Amino acid sequence: MLRTEVRNRASGGDARTGAIEVENVSKVFRTRLGAVAVEALRDVSVDILPGQFVSFVGPSGCGKSTLLKLIGGLIEPTSGRLTVGGLDVGGPRRDIGVMFQTPVLFPWRTVLENVLLPIEVFGLDRRIAIEKTRDILRLVGLEDRAGAYPRELSGGMQQRAALSRVLVIDPPIILMDEPFGALDEFTRERMNLELLRIWQEHGQTIIFVTHSIVEAVFLADRVVVMGTAPGRVLSIVDVPLPRPRSIELMKSPEFAATVFDVREYLGVAR
Repeated sequence: MLRTEVRNRASGGDARTGAIEVENVSKVFRTRLGAVAVEALRDVSVDILPGQFVSFVGPSGCGKSTLLKLIGGLIEPTSGRLTVGGLDVGGPRRDIGVMFQTPVLFPWRTVLENVLLPIEVFGLDRRIAIEKTRDILRLVGLEDRAGAYPRELSGGMQQRAALSRVLVIDPPIILMDEPFGALDEFTRERMNLELLRIWQEHGQTIIFVTHSIVEAVFLADRVVVMGTAPGRVLSIVDVPLPRPRSIELMKSPEFAATVFDVREYLGVAR
């Protein structure tokens, strides 16, 4: 078993929520007849302190998306324990927001109405939430598209709307499962910078799943490197790059060296 603590990006951290602790977690998916279908994760232990930006990177089938869903309470572990702030994760939580690769916007609802959906689900005051929603749309550059429908938005705009929907309930933890994977390279870079700006302003704990080593290093304080057969943590690589970050940082020797370190753990540096 490999146990690694992901330390805080700043002394004191974010007091809005506690640490995320994954202890000896395994996940086996079975068929309805009980036969083992796949061992997605085996004996994974990772601690993430508040306010950090952490990336999970690895090949398809390494269990990074499964681990994200376990942390979010969307599925249950076969064995092991997951806690947030010392409390067991027993299901979806209001203090954890989740963003997937596809924006999943309802086509019959405007951008504003799509962003307000969690307010309706949790039974919060809609009148108060509308003002906050408009502030968030300004934050992500969609203030002039509040009345537009998803079909009228570009892919990047749809993802900004999906991010706004997560932010509207102000969760201290945000889980992101390849949210920009379907975007073109230029839009993806803009979304990465936008995400970093929002994170710097609000200080959430963010766990970001990606197949891109470059993206993982550019965004994160630390990169959790995962391997397959079964899914497991190979190592955690510190990212010794200053913040705030810009695209120009990718030209630095430190960035190249960190990307190479991750590649070595994945066996793709040769």
